[in-house]
Amino acid sequence: MIKTAKIITILAFGLLLYSCNGDDESVDNSQRSDNIPAVEAVEAQFGSLPLEQRLSGVATASNQVDIYPRISAPVEEIFVQNGQEVERGDVLIKLRDNEYRERLRQAEANLRINQAQMRQARAALGEVESQMRRQRILAERDLTSELEMEQIQAELESAEASYELARAQVEQAESSVEEQKDALEQTYIRAPISGTVGQRNAEVGMQANTGNRILTIGDLSRSKVTVSLTERMMRDVRTGQNVRIFSENLPDTVLKGEVSRISPFLGAGSFSTTAEIDVNNEDRLLMPGMFVTVDILYGESEQATIIPLSAIYRNSRTGQTGVYVATNFGMEAEMMEELENDEGLATLSNPTDVEFVEIEVIARGREAAGVAGIRSGQWVVTVGQNLLERDGGESARIRPMTWNQIMAMQNMQPQDLLQQIMNNGVAQGS
Repeated sequence: MIKTAKIITILAFGLLLYSCNGDDESVDNSQRSDNIPAVEAVEAQFGSLPLEQRLSGVATASNQVDIYPRISAPVEEIFVQNGQEVERGDVLIKLRDNEYRERLRQAEANLRINQAQMRQARAALGEVESQMRRQRILAERDLTSELEMEQIQAELESAEASYELARAQVEQAESSVEEQKDALEQTYIRAPISGTVGQRNAEVGMQANTGNRILTIGDLSRSKVTVSLTERMMRDVRTGQNVRIFSENLPDTVLKGEVSRISPFLGAGSFSTTAEIDVNNEDRLLMPGMFVTVDILYGESEQATIIPLSAIYRNSRTGQTGVYVATNFGMEAEMMEELENDEGLATLSNPTDVEFVEIEVIARGREAAGVAGIRSGQWVVTVGQNLLERDGGESARIRPMTWNQIMAMQNMQPQDLLQQIMNNGVAQGS
């Protein structure tokens, strides 16, 4: 509200300077109207006010992922550039693999040794098993002693244990071979998804480490906007609600989407959580990392008289919050609108009575408010209230404005307002 009040004050003084400069009739009657301020007014309406929550968000590409090497090695070849489209599985970067090939060769050699030892253990076990069978036949004929049977049984158990050990060593060697094959495969860094490459941070010859991101991939045709929600906001904001997304870098562009996901966990200390909004970005308007403004539409207020926020004024003398109402301006406003439509003139009214009326704000939106205390159809001053307060606020010359003009004015930056005032002054002086 402070920023809006400053903007309105700037514009009011600008309008006071230029509103009558090029008007011959105003020059002729300047003596009569010197003490009557010129203001702008709009007609109050009746209806419901859209309820919305304005937040700041950050855009990312859909399924955006940072790529980190899984092994450390020098970069040997690079196959992609920033902005290049890739498919899932495409090779992006090749790391030097000499060391990993040697490790694989050693693991394979160790596997062959263990396999040979397992075959030896199997043969030894087979020989002991044969001896055991012969001893059992002799034992059935009482041709061997119990001691001999115990010895051969011990040899059999030892041979079985040696074979199990050899087989376990083979399995361990096979696992080592698979591990080295996987490590060798990691020298080829592949795209985990289909998308566009960006933020490439790799050059041939540099050392790639597991803790350093080397590039990012994301689907730019779809975007995700993330916003923060406080505990209080979560009472109003729900998944599925419509949102509007815009940015200063995208003039005259409003993207639409809906709240897709809300994390139910509040952050420790911050007492806030995040909501995600999926947005169709086929025109590539949203760039990953872009800051955007998000309006979440979560309902409508009760029906009431609706006025622009710029009409609400706090009287510095009484401390009351209200609006200046042009009490007998309806019929003259209609005639002035017809004149403007026919001749394209932006005129000021004859001096008309104005009155400060205290109001109660029932609901407040981003650009307008629902109020009690005045009726729809009454004309309320939106620019120049400070001039009325200074001069007693009994009469003014009114320039009628449309709702679209007032809304556009409220959304303008101070530098844009000053430029418009200067342009109006030049045009009227020519």
